[in-house]
Amino acid sequence: MPVTVLIVDDSKLARIVAGKALAELQPDWSKLEAGSASQALELIAGQTPDVALIDFNMSDKDGLELAAELRGLLPDLPIAIITANIQDEIIARAREIGAAFVAKPVTADALQPFLSGAALRLRSLRA
Repeated sequence: MPVTVLIVDDSKLARIVAGKALAELQPDWSKLEAGSASQALELIAGQTPDVALIDFNMSDKDGLELAAELRGLLPDLPIAIITANIQDEIIARAREIGAAFVAKPVTADALQPFLSGAALRLRSLRA
């Protein structure tokens, strides 16, 4: 089952760290990287991701705004908001749009529960 993960973060280093954690857990999954919300939207116009990891703090729009847009375009897309800004309000807003929450720095241990759930969801959608 080929799976593509969209990683959106305005920090190249953060994208590398998330990509390494992803590769450790799911070495066969491929990744698309975007440095901004607008770049992410351009990318998905040409290739539909199966999973999205989205940074909360970005310059052009915050990750929750992007996640809400993606939810409208791809209602079944498993989405995780990744941020070091751990506030109840952000976690609650993420849950309202059906997104998971992963604290930064992204590690394989932190990402594993979300990716396991995403893999199960993808299997059931593709069955």
